[in-house]
Amino acid sequence: MSNLFSLEYAQQLDAQDPIKHIRQSFTIPKQSNGNEEIYLCGNSLGLQPKLAAQYVNDELSQWAKLGVKGHFSGDYPWMPYHEFLSEGFAELVGAKTKEVVSMNTLTANLHFMMVSFYRPTQTRHKIIIEDHAFPSDHYAVESQIKYHGFNPEQSMILLKPREGEETLRDEDILKAIEEHGDTTALIMLPGVQYYTGQVLDMESITKAGHDKGCKVGFDLAHATGNIPMKLHEWNVDFAAWCTYKYLNSGPGSVAGCFVHERHHTDKDLPRFAGWWGHDKDSRFKMENQFVPMESAEAWQLSNPPILSLAAIRGSLDTIKNAGGIHKLREKSLALTNYLRQLLEQELKDDINILTPKEDKSSGAQLSLTVNLQGADGKQIFDAIEADGVTCDFRHPNVIRVAPVPQYNSFEDCFHFVTILQNAIEGAK
Repeated sequence: MSNLFSLEYAQQLDAQDPIKHIRQSFTIPKQSNGNEEIYLCGNSLGLQPKLAAQYVNDELSQWAKLGVKGHFSGDYPWMPYHEFLSEGFAELVGAKTKEVVSMNTLTANLHFMMVSFYRPTQTRHKIIIEDHAFPSDHYAVESQIKYHGFNPEQSMILLKPREGEETLRDEDILKAIEEHGDTTALIMLPGVQYYTGQVLDMESITKAGHDKGCKVGFDLAHATGNIPMKLHEWNVDFAAWCTYKYLNSGPGSVAGCFVHERHHTDKDLPRFAGWWGHDKDSRFKMENQFVPMESAEAWQLSNPPILSLAAIRGSLDTIKNAGGIHKLREKSLALTNYLRQLLEQELKDDINILTPKEDKSSGAQLSLTVNLQGADGKQIFDAIEADGVTCDFRHPNVIRVAPVPQYNSFEDCFHFVTILQNAIEGAK
């Protein structure tokens, strides 16, 4: 490799990194030889923040000492515990604190949101999603359409990249909204596409959808904690996200949800109700007349699992200690662009990078395919995994690599490319 792309150069970049100390806030998995893994899989499951473990243990201790009194005692009583996450969530997605809530899991939240915001009629019943949506999103949309008595073949508009291209063009998304908008009830797209890592123009999509009378929501599983957003300013109707990828809150952790404040006082908006969405001042009067809170909390059903929320609080505090989402984004751009440069210089004939190159259209993930006769991406993936790299593989032929700014280093990127280069050479 050239001097520019040398181990010494990578270490120099790390030395200049203003938030390099945050890596020490995480537990890095070890290889069998005792060395740290090159962990580039935060787009699937983020690493454990040490604060998450500490905060979970704190609540276990509270439970042991206080029993049921823990709902009302201590610095972080359980009754309002979800409110301790509101500020952190709001900053990550660009919302007011009353517009966000931690509840349920991602797909459950998408279903609850569609109960309220997918209100099909005979003349306006379509849902616009992408053709290569994450399967759970596709299943949720298809089942909602069927539940309302419509045929998915007529009611699902599937956005596809152009022939020979891997990602959606902004102009093609807007053209589809213009073409189908008058018969579309809901547009539901990802903030960041899970397979290619493409960041969609949520602001333009929302405006185009509203101009045609559609409701607009986003799955932010791969966006929250990855890129800055302005959901309130963009006027997005709703959004939902998981917390175990870039938010590092543990496998299957409780998800987050956004509902724009303009919907909070709409008494005609249908919803599936539960007692944790009832006005908190009268909740324990146990009267069977639902009075929704005038916030996103109104969509809650049950009291949330405190141990999971404690892990999320630890993650949000770790993000705060790093300087917040904008500071993380600065490092993410530098880290991912450095990795892209390495790949393009050293392996340009052997791989393709599906993720768009423009900063506005890419986040922390690069999706790679291998151009190698007689070898496929899975074979290369298995080889680099055996050599200490953790990333992930998605059929039919994509290796997804995510250098996460909270705990990954420039040196991680350097070593990854070296290992990938050796794996490719070994397969030739």
